[in-house]
Amino acid sequence: MRVSERLAGFPLLDHFPAEQRERLARTASLVRFPGGVTILKEGDSSQDAYLVHRGRVLIKRDTSYGTFELARLGEGELFGETSFVDQGPRSMDAVTDQATELFLLNPLALATAGEEDPRFAMALWWTFWRSLSQKLRTTNERLTRFFSTAGKRPPGIAGPLREPTGSFRLQLTQKQDLFSEQKLSRMEIRFLASLSKERQLKSGEVLFREGDAGDAMYVVVDGRVRISKHIPGAGEEALAFMDRGDWFGEMALIDNQPRSADATAHDGPAVVLAIPRDVVSGLLDIRKVSSLRLLKILCDLVAKRLREVDDKLVGWYILAGGTE
Repeated sequence: MRVSERLAGFPLLDHFPAEQRERLARTASLVRFPGGVTILKEGDSSQDAYLVHRGRVLIKRDTSYGTFELARLGEGELFGETSFVDQGPRSMDAVTDQATELFLLNPLALATAGEEDPRFAMALWWTFWRSLSQKLRTTNERLTRFFSTAGKRPPGIAGPLREPTGSFRLQLTQKQDLFSEQKLSRMEIRFLASLSKERQLKSGEVLFREGDAGDAMYVVVDGRVRISKHIPGAGEEALAFMDRGDWFGEMALIDNQPRSADATAHDGPAVVLAIPRDVVSGLLDIRKVSSLRLLKILCDLVAKRLREVDDKLVGWYILAGGTE
């Protein structure tokens, strides 16, 4: 069976048109390893990405309390893409758990193919976004399970969401300035500025909670927004802090699942812009190659947050003396 036909069977790649999937196949080589082989080592500077064809790969980190296993990846799952996205060093080891076949995606070949074909680049970065977002959601859920198998917020821990402030308005130029800072195109700036809706939050006001349906993603205009989870038995745990120009709330749009964390105005008032789901879908439509720049910004943001949450989970494991 040809490589492109094998790739067609992976749900993670189901958005690739046939022509772009053929191009992806030309960047891939099938490699085989017995069990117990280290594919990636923490601290390495390589940027290869791997797709599991058969077998299983353990993602782990060595600690003073032994090995902490972050994930077990099987057929159709991707790993190594974080370093391709953010050009950073490897943050974990990847070791085969059994005889395993992988598709190695060459970073130079991927970059070259993306420069030659914008549609391929859009489909590729969509793949990274989907994969990274799923990993971030899974890690967030594991943070909750670390302390409790219940994994749900106790009733009555917080009041209802406040109603949006109806009288607050931003000038169109203020919105345009924000998007200009991110080096988006004039079309993207006008589109986002005209279709985004401003929201002013008081200090400590909740924008959305874990479990809410996701109908928009957000970008910070002013102030700070805290992304956090309630950990049964441990209280609130901050996962990330969003500052001006940072995007958040995108995960629920890509996988159509409920919010995986809370978003709250942190240490003072905050102003955010809400980008509705249909606007996001239009901008990131891989059939139109609308905004590759925005998609890369979102991938980089998710990669950064994933590294931070992975580190937090490993830190908790160490503080707990090597137990979960």
